[in-house]
Amino acid sequence: MNPVILIPCRMASTRLPGKPLADIAGKPMIIQVLNRALEADIGPAFVATDDDSIYDIVKASSGEAVMTNKQHTNGSDRIFEALNLIDKAGQFDTIINVQGDLPTVDRKTIRTACHLLEDNQVDISTVAAQINDESEKHNPNVVKVVGTPLSNEHLRALYFTRATVPYGSGPLYHHIGLYGYRRQALERYVSLAPSYLEKRENLEQLRALEAGMRIEVGLVKEVPLGVDTPNDLERARAMLS
Repeated sequence: MNPVILIPCRMASTRLPGKPLADIAGKPMIIQVLNRALEADIGPAFVATDDDSIYDIVKASSGEAVMTNKQHTNGSDRIFEALNLIDKAGQFDTIINVQGDLPTVDRKTIRTACHLLEDNQVDISTVAAQINDESEKHNPNVVKVVGTPLSNEHLRALYFTRATVPYGSGPLYHHIGLYGYRRQALERYVSLAPSYLEKRENLEQLRALEAGMRIEVGLVKEVPLGVDTPNDLERARAMLS
């Protein structure tokens, strides 16, 4: 495999304006995310953005960045454009998509998504953690993954949902929005129209499952903090201080 990490990042945020450049432990949040990606040590990492100020900050910090179209509605389309801008020859065959608001993501979590793609039958990889907080089981903002266990460390995804499933005793898993793609799988995914269940659940990964693509899920111990609110930002500052 020849992996590359792509970090989609845009400035627009209604709950926390300007969050990619918010200071966390002396560095803008996007630089903290980029540093976590580089710590994974699986390949080069690029920030894919549509904003000049984000691009400039990354370049000033000796990071790699690429400017993409402002019209993209999701991170998958943005990273696909970025991939073709930085690698017209098609040398990178594995793409890891790390969200730009995960400054505390563990390098082992990124590596897990990459290692699952060593099985050439897997199209897409992602990660999840067991839910231990009872309230999260019934929170529609906590996306659950339903899957068939293939080992103690990973599942084959059958469905993603905001509902509390599956029924009966046993663990529930909190899906973490970090993905790995085979290059051909990413190309196919972005060519597909939004699917019925994707639109019903408002979950983009269902598009791949409805198209018959194979998604495998690595199980990790913790859900990284996603920074969406001022309170999240303060928690991230405390964790990285």
